[in-house]
Amino acid sequence: MKLKLTCMAIALGLAPAWAMASSHREAPFIATQPQLDASDFYMFMSYEANRAGYVTLLANYDPLQDAYSGPNFHSLDEDAAYDFHIDNSGNGRADLTFRFRFNNNTRNLSVPAGGQNQAVPLINIGGITSTDQSKLNRIETYSVEVMKGEYSLWRGKSLVNTANGSSTFTKPVDNIGNKSIANYEGYASAYVYNVKIPGCAAPGRVFAGQRKDGFVADLGAIFDLVNLNPLGARDSTPNALTQKNVTTLALEVPASCLVASSKQPIIGGWTTSSTPRYRVLNNGDKPYGFADYVQVSRLGSPLVNELVIGLKDKDKFNGSSPSQDRQFLSYVTNPTVPVLLNVLFATAVPQTPRQDLVSVFLTGVAGLNQPAHVTPAEELRLNTSIAAKAPAAQNDLGVIGGDTSGFPNGRRPVDDVVDIALRAEEGALCSTAIGTCGGQTTDPNAGAPFTDGARAAGPTAATSSVTGAVSAADTYLDHFPYLNTPVPGSVNTPIAAQ
Repeated sequence: MKLKLTCMAIALGLAPAWAMASSHREAPFIATQPQLDASDFYMFMSYEANRAGYVTLLANYDPLQDAYSGPNFHSLDEDAAYDFHIDNSGNGRADLTFRFRFNNNTRNLSVPAGGQNQAVPLINIGGITSTDQSKLNRIETYSVEVMKGEYSLWRGKSLVNTANGSSTFTKPVDNIGNKSIANYEGYASAYVYNVKIPGCAAPGRVFAGQRKDGFVADLGAIFDLVNLNPLGARDSTPNALTQKNVTTLALEVPASCLVASSKQPIIGGWTTSSTPRYRVLNNGDKPYGFADYVQVSRLGSPLVNELVIGLKDKDKFNGSSPSQDRQFLSYVTNPTVPVLLNVLFATAVPQTPRQDLVSVFLTGVAGLNQPAHVTPAEELRLNTSIAAKAPAAQNDLGVIGGDTSGFPNGRRPVDDVVDIALRAEEGALCSTAIGTCGGQTTDPNAGAPFTDGARAAGPTAATSSVTGAVSAADTYLDHFPYLNTPVPGSVNTPIAAQ
């Protein structure tokens, strides 16, 4: 029930710019704000058939969703701003920002009870399809603006639906269960929109809605003092997130509309969420009178805040801009993970300073995805001149596995970023070509295949390989928005079959 406070300004207590956070509950503050928690960010050349030359951006928010978590399920914060930032000049600052804003309209559906109409406590009172949402109690819509730069008070120009010119898009309701929504993937796919992007000659696509969480890891074991066998088989332990869902923001944009020029094909990207510094509640209506936004979540390359940034600075990192990342440089050049793994498993500790990790996390790799005149900044960097690989040709170890269209050259859903990050942290990239580990130019662990033991089945169901503890459910789509159909809240008989 909304509080009926008339024109009372409510301070969020977030005023200091350092009290912030981001990614699978990895920072103290954001663990208390799941709607604003960015858990994964993907940026890759689209590999759907006939989509060559497009870049796909995916940002996952509100992680670790249980499919049965009704009756309210998982709406995003209608007072927040959810952003995709693109740096096409290499200076650590956004040149383009795509901003998602949400609106949640409760319809107050009622049923006759004892001679009077009573508002129902559920999100739906009957079956739902993309053409009939009359039984749905909350309709979620959103808009997307594109602006030059990243200043939170600037207003941009709206993306519009090419079919009808509208700047308002509908977010499909979560996968309540098979009785409420008989064919969820068919239902959700109706909310993939072709859009005209201001300043871009070719159309793009947009989607916002629930997806199956694509991250694959043995999370519990990792955080229990790495309670696993880091030199064991890559398919030796189940994925802890197989039954988890997430809310995905998806955008597909022609690469030509993101790069500075054809001679500068490398872009950096990251996602942030921001919340108003102050909110005003007015008799349950939509708040107004925001002074400005406070950034509370930030995510570019995966696992940086989880495995690189020290606990005392996690919130500070997520309230900062990539252009300010020099203050965190020592966490990259002198990482703690190799030291911890040495204590636990007697692995070799690469020499410092770690210039190899500076290339991976801060500048991009020379000759692969490093912009000219780059400012060291934590961004996910993508060379748009490197063509996408078809799903069957993708290697889930990315560049380490010989596949330059994968992480750390961008990130695709199938890329096993936990294994890649472990190997990089342990010195797999110690070479003069990437950057040395101190003066060390060879891998001190001699190519040891570090792993958390959890692995996806493959890029798609058609290209999957189910071995060991791998789940056949851990695959992806071969088309936008690439992340798979969310796990349903129940698997009972659909309404149409009863």
